[in-house]
Parts: sequence; C-alpha cells; structure tokens
Amino acid sequence: MAEAHKAVSGTWATRWTFILAATGSAVGLGNIWKFPYITGEYGGGAFVLVYLACIAVVGIPIMMSEVLIGRHARRNPIDAMGDLAVESGSTRAWSLVGWMGVLAGFFILSFYSVIAGWALNYTADIGMGLFNGVSAEQTGKMFGELTGDPRRLIFWHTLFMILTAIIIARGIHRGLEASVRIMMPALFILLLVMVGYSITSTDKFGEGVKFLFAFDFSKLTGEAVLAAMGHAFFTLSLGMGAIMTYGAYMPKQASIGGTVVTIAVLDTVVALVAGMAIFPIVFANGLEPSAGPGLLFVSLPQAFGSMGGGQIFGTIFFLLVSIAALSSAISLIEPAVAYIVQRHNVSRVTATISFSVIVWLLGLGTVFSFNEWAEAKLFGKTFFDLLDFLTANIMLPLGGLLISIFAGWILKRSIVLNELAMQNLVRFNTWRAAARVFSPLAVLVIFVVTLYKAIS
Repeated sequence: MAEAHKAVSGTWATRWTFILAATGSAVGLGNIWKFPYITGEYGGGAFVLVYLACIAVVGIPIMMSEVLIGRHARRNPIDAMGDLAVESGSTRAWSLVGWMGVLAGFFILSFYSVIAGWALNYTADIGMGLFNGVSAEQTGKMFGELTGDPRRLIFWHTLFMILTAIIIARGIHRGLEASVRIMMPALFILLLVMVGYSITSTDKFGEGVKFLFAFDFSKLTGEAVLAAMGHAFFTLSLGMGAIMTYGAYMPKQASIGGTVVTIAVLDTVVALVAGMAIFPIVFANGLEPSAGPGLLFVSLPQAFGSMGGGQIFGTIFFLLVSIAALSSAISLIEPAVAYIVQRHNVSRVTATISFSVIVWLLGLGTVFSFNEWAEAKLFGKTFFDLLDFLTANIMLPLGGLLISIFAGWILKRSIVLNELAMQNLVRFNTWRAAARVFSPLAVLVIFVVTLYKAIS
C-alpha cells in the first residue's frame, strides 16, 4: 500500500491554492442562474438560513469525506476507493463508486461545454454591440438562432474544450494551479465590478437586495427545504470524484475541516453577490426575475442592451460567466486524466487529448439536441435531457450517498482520525454522526424526490 499512497501527481503549493481550485470547481453556472433566483422565490434571508443549515448537514460532511479519502489515498477516485476499501477490510468493489463519478464527470462536461460555449458566444456578441437597443422578442429570437445553428454551437463547444484541455494538459502546477490563481481572483473582481455597476447605473439596487435577503418565512414550504437540500449538495461538485481528486493533491498539514468550511462559505458568497449584481439590472428594466437560460441569455442581454455602459459591462458579465464555467470544467475531466496517468503510465498530454476528444464527440449529441435531433427522443427526452437526467437525478446523488456511507461506516476509524486531525472529539463525533446518518438520509431524500419529479 505504500506505493498506492504515493502522490504521483504532486500536491498543491499551498492550502489556499486548494481552496481556490475547489471553489472554482464548486462555482459554476448554477451559482449565477439558479441560486439567486431560488433564494428570492423561497423567502430570501429565511431561505439562506435553511440553505446554510443544509450546507452544514449535507454539503460539508460529504465534502470532508471526499477530501479525506483523496488525501489519504493520494490517488484518483477509482483507485482511492478500491485501495482504501481493501485497507479497511472491505471489498475492492467500492472502486465502482469511483468509476461512476468519473463517468458522471464525462457526461456532465460533454453538455456543460456546449452551454459554456453559449457564454463565450455572448461575450463576443455583446462586446460587438449586437444587443444594443434590442427588444425582448429580438433577444429571444437571437438565442433561438444560436441554439438552432449547429455550426455555431460546434465552434464555441470546440473552443471551450480546447481551453479546458490546455489547462489540464499543463499539469497540476503549470496548469490547474496557474489557472485558478488567475481565474478565481478575476472572477471575484469582476463580480464586485458588476455589483458596483448595479449600484451606480440603476435605482433598483435596494429592490434587488430586498428580493434576495428580506426574511419571508411564509415562503419556507417543504418544496423550499428540498430546494435548499438539493442545491447544498449539487453546488459543491459532490459525488463525481472532482473534489476527491483535488483532495489527493492537498498538502498534508492543511486542516480538512477548516478548508472545506471556507470553500462552502466562498461558494455561497459568490452566489449571493451574483444575485446582487443581476437582479437590480433585471428590476430596473421591468423584467420578471427568472432562473436558468432564460435569465442569462434572454433577459440580461436585453437589459444590458438598453442601459448606459451596458455593452462594456455586459461583456464583463459574460466573461465572468465563462470563467466560472471554465473553473468548473477543468475539475470534471481531471479525475479521468489522473486515473489514466497514474494507473497506465500514459503521459498527461496524451491522456488529456484522448479524453477531450471523447468528451467533444459526446458533446455533439447535445449540440444536435437543440436543432437537428430535437424531435429524436427516448422516453420523451432528447439526448441532452437524458444525460442531464442520468447525472443529476441518479449518478451524483447515488455517488454522494455511497461516499458518505463509505467514509462513515467502511473506512478505518484510525484513517479518518489521522486525516481530519480533530483534537476535539465532540467535533469529530458530530462529523461522524452526519457522515453516517444525517448526510446519507438527506441525500436519499434528494435522490428519491428528484427522481420522482423527473419521472412524473
């Protein structure tokens, strides 16, 4: 086992590099187009309190589990789960959890890259002034023209995959570290610039803040609690091996508990600040707040097109969205690359190119789901819808559930104690109770409810 625990790919230079990388993995499109909206819809500040409780019960314990497994094994998710299961007296079949996570990352990146390509397209289009003075009907039509043109989608999908591959191929220090040290500070700065723009260019900043933070406990329904639980799980990139792989590069002296809490806080802050930047612009233009692609690619481009300085700040905003997407994308393919490099002694460049081509080809299915194959459906779902359903409703919740059970019930207590290094037994037992009981139960509820909703 000594060889199995060798950190064959190196480690992050500092604890903060790991925090930036893991935060980059967590911060993605969902922080920008979903969380601010569901916060406003489900009671503002009241929802945030429930969400933070869910982060504490669901997100943090499972994230700590992934990090400690990765750091102790110093391997990719497949070998980490298998090796530690054997070391703990269990079966190597646990490596199947790692396989499922790697496969989920593949599937997600294949369609995530296409959606991220939309953001790159809008960065260029708004920068060229194509949205200046356009109406809501026109922006809707322009979005339809984009998704209906497979050649344009393939171009931007290809460009995004090339950017992702370049970062991964350069390795831990020259690629991942160097990129997150630039991208994450840039993302934070651009977010603050956008908030400043919302404050100075609209008279609706107070209305936007009220939408996000006003305490309305009457909206805290059962559906709101489920939404909080689901987002607490999905926002931290859990269940797909990305955090486990990043944990394998984590310095030994860094505190897992403190580091994970910092990542969860930063992820939440980014989402809330994004809402503070977005919704004053929405309200100032008399638009209805919404979530998803409609907010990002229809409502906001129209708003930027009709505001003073909108061309400049719209470009900055979509550059921010592109950076958020890229920081997540590199974490989706890293587990697979790490597996091939560590297990089969393939060069990192070769592994990256091979996997990137496979992901790119799979992404063509998503491209054509919006145009050529729009009517080709299985179980009433397009190719894109099927991949989204499979990953979001089955693979990720199941992966998170099994990882939590593995860390709480299968892994040797001595390994957990050594990695978490918690001197306070009350804290350790709190984490252990969450990992063994509360987190699995919460994820099981998410699993069942989301599956039921998707099927019905």
